[in-house]
Amino acid sequence: MPTLSVIIPTFNEEHYIADALHSVQFADEILVVDSMSTDKTVQIAKSFGARVLPRKFDNFSNQKNHALSYATGDWILFVDADERITFPLKKEIYDAMEKGTHTAYKLNFPHFFMNRFLYHHDNDVTRLVLREKCHFEGLVHEKLIVDGSIGKLKTPVLHFTYKGLGHYIGKKDSYAWFQAEQLLKKNKKVTYFHLAFKPFYRFFSSYILRGGFLDGIPGLAIASINAYGVFSRYAKLMLLKKNMS
Repeated sequence: MPTLSVIIPTFNEEHYIADALHSVQFADEILVVDSMSTDKTVQIAKSFGARVLPRKFDNFSNQKNHALSYATGDWILFVDADERITFPLKKEIYDAMEKGTHTAYKLNFPHFFMNRFLYHHDNDVTRLVLREKCHFEGLVHEKLIVDGSIGKLKTPVLHFTYKGLGHYIGKKDSYAWFQAEQLLKKNKKVTYFHLAFKPFYRFFSSYILRGGFLDGIPGLAIASINAYGVFSRYAKLMLLKKNMS
């Protein structure tokens, strides 16, 4: 039977990490790459038998590539602290590993926001992969580069995405700074197209095209904040260009 390593990146996740670790106890190895947490995250991780890899955060890709260099399993499953692997998904993961039809597999993530799962605001993300066939690139929305074919598992991950409205907006602001810095390095120009049309289209895509309106008020809130995130990215780029950050 192929072996499995689980990699969990953390920073001050004491309220979430225990349930995540409990849900992946079936793995042969659990690695927690921790960005120097100041709460009880590390102690909790160690109490579950996880190997903790402390590393000062510079970007998301480097954190995960660092953990990959320590992993020993044939397959890697990437899990965040606010995610839970259910028993049916565990079975599907092991079936996929044993058959080895693909090099990697996407998992489905319906987002949890305002006390409900939003099934019209979900993502398919590559999270299960052969260890020797992958690496990460990118600073913010890191991309898993896979050398081979990618399949998809059916059972969703329980993803308790946002800890509240303020947390979600704060997360968007944090990502926007990273993205603005990337765009600045590429000498990207900012126009009214970026400040007006792109945020509008993000709202339209999330709320209308993807059916976010079917998720009620939470769907409207998600679409609005996503549009704000796009606007914020380019507004911050303008500030960086004028040395006003």
